[in-house]
Amino acid sequence: MKKLWLDIGNTRLKYWITEQDQIIEHAAELHLQSPADLLLGLIQHFKTLDLDQVGLSSVQDKVNNERILSILDGLHIPVIFAQVQAQYAGLICGYDEPAQLGIDRWLQVLAVATQPHENYCVISCGTALTIDLIQGQQHLGGFILPNLYLQRDALIQNTKGIKIPDAAFSELNPGRNTIDAVHHGILLGLLSTIEKVLHDFPAQLVLTGGDAPLFAQHLEPYQPRIEPDLLLKGLQHFAAHLPDTVS
Repeated sequence: MKKLWLDIGNTRLKYWITEQDQIIEHAAELHLQSPADLLLGLIQHFKTLDLDQVGLSSVQDKVNNERILSILDGLHIPVIFAQVQAQYAGLICGYDEPAQLGIDRWLQVLAVATQPHENYCVISCGTALTIDLIQGQQHLGGFILPNLYLQRDALIQNTKGIKIPDAAFSELNPGRNTIDAVHHGILLGLLSTIEKVLHDFPAQLVLTGGDAPLFAQHLEPYQPRIEPDLLLKGLQHFAAHLPDTVS
């Protein structure tokens, strides 16, 4: 079977095409806050691929999701739209109200929570920095922080007289000018948070998202595992267990 796996995030659309579980095509594009329009531009290409099934993860609101599903209906094939479940494939959601947990975080947890006696700390280094803790197949909840760039933007907007151009987040030594002090300080703050979490909850560290390699180089003592496509792996896991758990 040939399948489309579609991840629609806050800022970009990412997809895999698989055939017999092998990735034969993949791409990621910024959707500029209009994911349905970007999908509409891709749908003609998808129609030429003779697809059998679509797996969809979307963090968009109800209106955007309805439009996205309407566009995918044009493929005339089954669409599996992933939704957070209180219990699924052995995983127990740690939120009191599972529907409040983002589907992106839940699928990332679902992708790794396959062993009953392993602890994991899953960190997504994307638009926000999210931290989720898993003990066996019990999701314990987590933390959400502004990412590097959101923190920098907030500082620019709320501090008079300070101008902070783009610069690399790379060093942790004390900055010897304002630009470096800001960048080094923001990175240090996020890394310190991660180290505090891992001190309190020793676990296998799994990093995903665009800034995962940056954080990994500063977290080497924790032997981080980088999984650039963790969400799509979780989406596949969701689809594989669908008949057993959700009608």
